Amino acid sequence: MTHAPEFAIAFDVPTLADALALDARLGPGPELAKVGLELFTAEGPAAVRALRERGRRVFLDLKLHDIPHTVQGAAVSAARTGADLLTVHATGGGAMVRAACDGIAAAGGATRVVAVTLLTSLDPAEMPPGFAQPFELFATAARLTQLALDAGAKGVVCSAADVRGLTAALGREVFTVTPGIRPAGGATQDQKRVATIDSAVRDGASLLVLGRAITAAADPGEALAAARAERDRALAAARA
Repeated sequence: MTHAPEFAIAFDVPTLADALALDARLGPGPELAKVGLELFTAEGPAAVRALRERGRRVFLDLKLHDIPHTVQGAAVSAARTGADLLTVHATGGGAMVRAACDGIAAAGGATRVVAVTLLTSLDPAEMPPGFAQPFELFATAARLTQLALDAGAKGVVCSAADVRGLTAALGREVFTVTPGIRPAGGATQDQKRVATIDSAVRDGASLLVLGRAITAAADPGEALAAARAERDRALAAARA
């Protein structure tokens, strides 16, 4: 492992006021704020800018998926907010991912594109009609990862369970954003493919996304401090 993994906290709240209140309860720290569809649909770019004014780097999780021209325009607009990361769906194809990356670069933006491989809520036993049965999650994620990287993406969003295999399959480390991360003993909620902080760190994940285990805690700041400690112990063990 050559990097120290970071955390992103899911600001899955309905209003900017709620987001700022959560930010205050978390306290200062280097963690990214993940702004997803709920908050961005309600408040738009103002949510990103307000959190950045508080000192937060922002992971803008919009999962763009449309024709390349439309995604390129949306990516350029997203980059203007100053977000550090932006998600697109790898299943939109290489041309779509490339359009997002090229559009941001041409506009002089610094936002990095990460491509979603397969949602961690997917259950291979319950795939929609038309998908192979049994559906091979890892093989598909590996192909989508290669497609995204070839198209210029910084990395991918994937299950933590896929990280070690992707590193081996591609022959190098990949920047991986892993949702569905839980502290030891945390509930799985609606995610199907989850991992603990310890296992995600040991497998080499780059950015670990924490949600309700932190944000719904009685004291989010205290819960985040415990998550940091768990990560640091796992990192020390992995490097030993």
